[in-house]
Amino acid sequence: MKKFLLSSYPDGLSRRWAGSIYEAIQELGTWAWRVGSCLGLLGISVEAATIEGRVSLPKVRVAPVINQRYEIIATGGVLGTNPPLAVVYLEGKFAGAATPAVVQMIQREMAFVPALLPVRIGTKVEFPNLDPGFHNIFSFSLAKRFDLGRYRSDEKPVPSQVFDALGLVTLRCDIHEHMRALVLVLDTPYFTITDEEGSFRLIDLPAGAFTLKVWLDSKTIRERPVVLVRDTARRMDFP
Repeated sequence: MKKFLLSSYPDGLSRRWAGSIYEAIQELGTWAWRVGSCLGLLGISVEAATIEGRVSLPKVRVAPVINQRYEIIATGGVLGTNPPLAVVYLEGKFAGAATPAVVQMIQREMAFVPALLPVRIGTKVEFPNLDPGFHNIFSFSLAKRFDLGRYRSDEKPVPSQVFDALGLVTLRCDIHEHMRALVLVLDTPYFTITDEEGSFRLIDLPAGAFTLKVWLDSKTIRERPVVLVRDTARRMDFP
């Protein structure tokens, strides 16, 4: 490249100008490489794709819960959150083995927080009790049956379960009948929960052909095919 630029400008001034261009190109390439290396060390992919959009959520079933606390309600046998939320996730074949994760669903003020928890299959979920009294978390769901027994806030280690089967798991407390929660076990590392307006954003996505799915309640899943390209952003709404 340098020889080509210099040979194209035989006079001294032009040759010096061409040399400066070459040095600028070299400096720009070095700078880009350094930026890319730093982003890589920080765990930020410079080639990842992004999907953002909005899901049209069902109307609020009852008056909003105070202090933005969400609860699980059943209407005609259909389980969902109140106020409504949705889980948005990318489904397909992904490279690399899943790294076991540990997350928490706490019990505070006689409620599960969060009331809806999406996890990747194989995730360990801990259930710390932050209330002064006892709780007893259990599930009769086909995807996960368990009973943690009665325990208080000082229980060590924190009672937990590994969710190793796909599907929706309904949680209850044997002491407080009103307490319910949902764990949605997915076969993907790429998922998020919408905000109360239905907006969502999925980041650090790989390139390829996938299916974007929206879980609205225990009976409703919507989906759309999507082709992702490196270092691009897609807008996908579910009206």
